[in-house]
Amino acid sequence: MDALGLHRLHFAFTVTYHYLFPQLTMGLGLFIVIFKVLAIRRKDPLYADAARFWSKVFGLNFAMGVVTGLPMEFQFGASWSRFSEAAGGVIGQTLAMEGLFAFFLESSFLYLLLFGEKKLSPRAHLGAALAVFTGSWLSGWFIIVTNAFMQHPVGHAVTEDGTVILTSLAAYLTNPWAFWQYAHTMLGSVVTASFVVAGVSAFYLLSGRHAEHARRCLAVSVVVGAAATVLVAFPAGDAQAKMVHAHQPITFAAMEGHFHTEDGAGLAIIGQPDMDALELDNPVIVPRFLSVMTHQRWDTRIEGLSSFPRSEWPDNVPLLYYAYHVMVGLGTTFIALMGASALLLARRRLFTFRPILWALLLASPLPYVANTAGWLTAELGRQPWVIHGVMRTAAGFTKEVSSGNVLFTLLGYMGIYALLSVLFLALAGRIVARGFGAPKAEQPEAT
Repeated sequence: MDALGLHRLHFAFTVTYHYLFPQLTMGLGLFIVIFKVLAIRRKDPLYADAARFWSKVFGLNFAMGVVTGLPMEFQFGASWSRFSEAAGGVIGQTLAMEGLFAFFLESSFLYLLLFGEKKLSPRAHLGAALAVFTGSWLSGWFIIVTNAFMQHPVGHAVTEDGTVILTSLAAYLTNPWAFWQYAHTMLGSVVTASFVVAGVSAFYLLSGRHAEHARRCLAVSVVVGAAATVLVAFPAGDAQAKMVHAHQPITFAAMEGHFHTEDGAGLAIIGQPDMDALELDNPVIVPRFLSVMTHQRWDTRIEGLSSFPRSEWPDNVPLLYYAYHVMVGLGTTFIALMGASALLLARRRLFTFRPILWALLLASPLPYVANTAGWLTAELGRQPWVIHGVMRTAAGFTKEVSSGNVLFTLLGYMGIYALLSVLFLALAGRIVARGFGAPKAEQPEAT
């Protein structure tokens, strides 16, 4: 692998590992607020226990997100210095806003959320939870705006020496690409949190521990999860796909496995891309449905990948295709699983129906896979551009850093992150083992 490939792999590894943590904290922020509101409105201390328990999980994930996020700031200069020099005046705006506004809002009130409950009134503590939630979602907005500029650059100009300058901060912050990408991303984080809360709750019910707490958490997670799994697909996912079709038609054709231009194009459910024959092997196709989903017409023409110059194609079409279909396939599974759980909840059978509890427990890691596949789709699809239509990826990396140096640091990061993973799993396991605190009936009598 050449230096460019290793620089890309290095950043892909660090950002993929990092995003394992924010995708849970952004979703958990919403759940903590819901539990706090229910505790106050229903005067139910079990919801307060739930908020306290998930705040600990939030705090652990927040710490891991900070530790794994800081190195990426240095990677912009170390691995992508030419990109940073050319476009830093634009993307630096939102990255600075994320740090100054969102991160400090979230981290400041997180202290009050974790350690200030006894010193604050219930409503003031709810305010701290709302501030943490707002900070985490505001952070997501600034990061998404940064990425949206790289996908669909607006509000900019390119000088004679290749420097990208900002011409309209308002246009940059209100990039139309960012709105649907943000909705899709944040709903994806809610799906992750829903399955994690549901999975832990199912674990407690299956093991006969903290049953009353688990029932309340599971009920909330299923209601929120059933809504989020639908909304992340439609309208958010559908609108995002239409944005890709409108502004990145090559990416759209590659991720759909659509090689040849057709009127009334079919939707490929499954198949294996053959890049020599430019076709899908063993395809399962729904006739004309790709045209219907894209334009709401049966006979609309969809341009195929072969209609565009190969120099403009993503450099790994099969991986892009598989990543997209893994995301869509898992998303469909999530809708079915949360829908079945909601039906059982409505029939008052959810808490005792062990097959669905096992399914929720075993499915809890899968949203991480789906979110990772979604980001792979976005980033692989943007290639060969680092800023779509403006700057190619090959023009953005640091030539002075050799492939050997990149590989050395990548292996170092892998080793350090492996140790961090062990530490994280041990601490997370400790939180789950301790649970919500023993109910009064389970506490030992004083001697």
